[in-house]
Amino acid sequence: MKRRTVRFGPHAAQDLVELYDWIAEASGPQTAIAYVEKLEAFCRSLETASERGQRRDDIREGLRIASFRRRVTIAFSVDHDRVMILRLFRAGRNWEDDPV
Repeated sequence: MKRRTVRFGPHAAQDLVELYDWIAEASGPQTAIAYVEKLEAFCRSLETASERGQRRDDIREGLRIASFRRRVTIAFSVDHDRVMILRLFRAGRNWEDDPV
């Protein structure tokens, strides 16, 4: 099975920070850290079987969408040797209208 390097783009990195802040405010920093670490681990698991999720070429060529715990939508792309995490949208955000 092919392994690819997983990278977080600048928007995805900012989305992680915002997600942490949102959870920390609602449930405390320990809960926020634990959730964000699990989300990052899930994203990094895309290094194998990278072509998971639903293709959304109608939004952007090569775009794939996957869900984490039915609470976060992960927008990513896959090329020959890399998975690029483009955005992380928490539940309730209209990801189809946000830039990816």
